[in-house]
Amino acid sequence: MRIACLGGGPAGLYFAISMKLRDPSHEIDVIERNRADDTFGWGVVLSDETLQNLAANDPVSAKAIGENFAYWDDIALHFRGQRLVSSGHGFCGIGRMKLLLLLQARAIELGVNLKFETEAESAEDYRRDYDLVVASDGLNSKTRALYADTFKPEIDRRLCQFVWLGTHQKFADAFTFIFEETEHGWVWAHAYQFDADTATFIVECAQDTFDAFGFGEMSQEESIRTCEEIFKDHLGGHALMSNARHLRGSAWIRFPRVLCEKWSHENVVLLGDAAATAHFSIGSGTKLALESAISLANFLHDEADMRSAFARYEADRRLEVLRLQSAARNSMEWFEHVGRYLHLDPVQLNYSMLTRSQRISHENLRLRDPKWLESAERWFMEQAGVASNAPVRPPMFAPFKLRDMELKNRVVVSPMAQYKAVDGAPTDWHMVHYGERAKGGAGLLFVEMTCVSAEGRITPGCPGLYAPEHEAAWRRLTDFVHLETSAKICCQIGHSGRKGSTRIGWEGMDQPLPDGNWDVVSASAIPWSDRNAMPREITPGEMDEIKAQFVAAAEMAGRAGFDMIELHAAHGYLLSSFISPVSNIRRDDYGGSLENRMRWPLEVFKAMRAVWPQEKPMSVRISANDWVGDEGITPDDAVEIARMFRAAGVDLVDVSAGQTSVDARPVYGRMFQTPFSDRIRNEGGLPTMAVGNIYEADHANSILMAGRADLVAVGRPHLADPYWTFHEAARIGDRAATDWPLPYLAGRDQLWRLADREAEVLRA
Repeated sequence: MRIACLGGGPAGLYFAISMKLRDPSHEIDVIERNRADDTFGWGVVLSDETLQNLAANDPVSAKAIGENFAYWDDIALHFRGQRLVSSGHGFCGIGRMKLLLLLQARAIELGVNLKFETEAESAEDYRRDYDLVVASDGLNSKTRALYADTFKPEIDRRLCQFVWLGTHQKFADAFTFIFEETEHGWVWAHAYQFDADTATFIVECAQDTFDAFGFGEMSQEESIRTCEEIFKDHLGGHALMSNARHLRGSAWIRFPRVLCEKWSHENVVLLGDAAATAHFSIGSGTKLALESAISLANFLHDEADMRSAFARYEADRRLEVLRLQSAARNSMEWFEHVGRYLHLDPVQLNYSMLTRSQRISHENLRLRDPKWLESAERWFMEQAGVASNAPVRPPMFAPFKLRDMELKNRVVVSPMAQYKAVDGAPTDWHMVHYGERAKGGAGLLFVEMTCVSAEGRITPGCPGLYAPEHEAAWRRLTDFVHLETSAKICCQIGHSGRKGSTRIGWEGMDQPLPDGNWDVVSASAIPWSDRNAMPREITPGEMDEIKAQFVAAAEMAGRAGFDMIELHAAHGYLLSSFISPVSNIRRDDYGGSLENRMRWPLEVFKAMRAVWPQEKPMSVRISANDWVGDEGITPDDAVEIARMFRAAGVDLVDVSAGQTSVDARPVYGRMFQTPFSDRIRNEGGLPTMAVGNIYEADHANSILMAGRADLVAVGRPHLADPYWTFHEAARIGDRAATDWPLPYLAGRDQLWRLADREAEVLRA
């Protein structure tokens, strides 16, 4: 084939090398606008995995690259006069210029024709003269723009400003992050060595800090001098340098996140940053380029026609690109919103930074640097009031206190509907179900939403607290929990609103009863779905009546022996229907602004708090995101909602999301709702409980240690395994549990032996 590579960066050069290795008869021209020794950026970072892939593809160039790498194992954080170091991370860096020169030499050796100082013409012209055109023309790809209707690029310019600099100051022992507080706000640097004499030094800050400094109006020299002054304590007298002096004006930019819907157009294919970008904070841009070049070369060599090769290339690389972009997005957003974490203790900030991408988990950190992680766990336990000479345990086993309620650990059994009540009364099913989970090791047990009236139930199978027999049945359960276990128990109290009068879950979710339906009310006369009954807009008189029912239920919960109550103001139920603008279009004092929409939920909460014992805590569950864009509740709103409840006396916010509109488009994934908890806790300044697809001890410990929540609720895993907490503790090697039921100690010992044996096998 006759091939044109538009762009002589790592992607284009390495693709040309890879194609020549597979078939030396290919005629390949690499067309590059700059000189052979021009480069922008300083060093690039590659992982051990990428090095192995390069060695398998081309041992010659891999060897040359490896001989020029700077290796380091540590990550260092400089914050408020402290330097915190963790090890075991395994990075390697090389100067971008050196990498390009090595790839150029290898390409020439294999017979690739390199055309420097040549401005590429339109891809439309090249694709007539060449069999294949590889658009490796970078971040600002002209080819991507030319065929935008086909490629359908999504380009998202992110929030922070950054500038890519270099220095002769040595950072040879660690990948270094430096945070400096200035009169205009926080500025931070990502620094790493890439050869014996030079380090990359990327300076980054929020847009308001950038504007306050006036970086946009400064010359490059002025900007560099300002950065030198900010980081003078870390530069050892060395200057900062730019290799983009050909640019007029500022070299600062906002990172463009690029993803294309399609990567090929007839005989033109995108490669490297032209197809997709990954934020520099996880160092994956060059990794993506090199590995994508290998993939494209493989399929072009193996497939009989170009269209099939492009299809396989895109299928092969898209998932990996999305995976890395997801991690890069998490990392990027952590830095974009780093202001919400800078109140944390340096130990917790360091942990939060290390785990920001969610690629590094708690147990992964233990493998990398067990001594450092143990010191961080010790810090967490001491913050929770545990004696310094007590055994060190993971964060999920640290105690937690709300008012006078003391929890033995941070694991919570989520409220999950059972649909087994009879006329609102819990039955033996509830006794066995909740009793087993209370014995299973969790610190706190929630019962399912318990309704304030018969008309406030979701289904006929939902329990309530509106009759004496309900109070007696719940008292039987709480007595068992308190007598036989060390868990605490919470009653979640709510009213179904427009989601009421439906069949039990497995008989038809959100479907009206075959007969015997009752009237439903909501903030406005808007049905939950086209299958549900039209609710009546609740009147002020009915609001007073239902508020009194909430108060009566709270009083009954107190007499029934619950340690805590939670007001359910989420998931589209009655109180939630007031909070969300998608369900509240009232024109009175309870509609319109967020303040108005919160008025009645706050009235209900305050009335319940007034009758609930002062020594006992009270939480509220909210939907922190309606998942319908700006038309509904957003995470910004959720912080304000939490603050309003906190001012009313709430002790904990149970942070859920969605289930408020059938038009919701949630973004699922592991721990997918935790970012909302994180934001409310660290911006709103109040304790939170994280929920949503949390199913491993690793998840729980990462969330807690990073300060993203104070409690972690585990739902569906507890349906399948009442003893989830004990089993996860055994799996991760925790042997300090003292709360196993005495009749089960023989089972505990066997579980521990089997877990130890399995761990030995894995280590071997």
